[in-house]
Amino acid sequence: MPEQSIRIQKIGITDLNADAIVNAANEGLWAGGGVCGAIFTAAGRNELQKACDAIGRCDTGSAVITPGFKLKAKYIIHAVGPIWRDGHHGEPQKLYGAYRRSLELAAENGCRSIGFPLISAGIFGYPKDKAWRKAVQACTDFFEKNPDVDLKVVFAVLDDHIISLGQDTLDEIAAKYKA
Repeated sequence: MPEQSIRIQKIGITDLNADAIVNAANEGLWAGGGVCGAIFTAAGRNELQKACDAIGRCDTGSAVITPGFKLKAKYIIHAVGPIWRDGHHGEPQKLYGAYRRSLELAAENGCRSIGFPLISAGIFGYPKDKAWRKAVQACTDFFEKNPDVDLKVVFAVLDDHIISLGQDTLDEIAAKYKA
């Protein structure tokens, strides 16, 4: 029986021991700040940028994959979440899509574990409670549509308040997957 679980861990994403980690990327796949900057630095900025340049770009609401280079993770999945405007410009669907495509790429590449940041909830301004709902819903929907996929999801979060919001969301809509 495949193991499917979701948990939140207080850890920096580059320190996570997972087959793949997710970069909160921009459409141009350029090195940025925050989570993105930390991942580029830890992976090896030049090598990772060269791999991203070869891909070219990624649409908002989707994801692409590169090697992990110097990271513990074998892969980096670059997921492009939306910039929050007001919730009426496709933001929920695009955020859900970024998570869904990340999970698909992990499964397609034989990953058994994937580490996420809370996509779009930093400089892109997505309200954290709403971001958690989309993240957890995308994971539970993926598990229900792919019952044979063996995949552990870990959200790497450093802020205690954001962790608390996430735990509440897990308890509410994904209790059966809570690790």
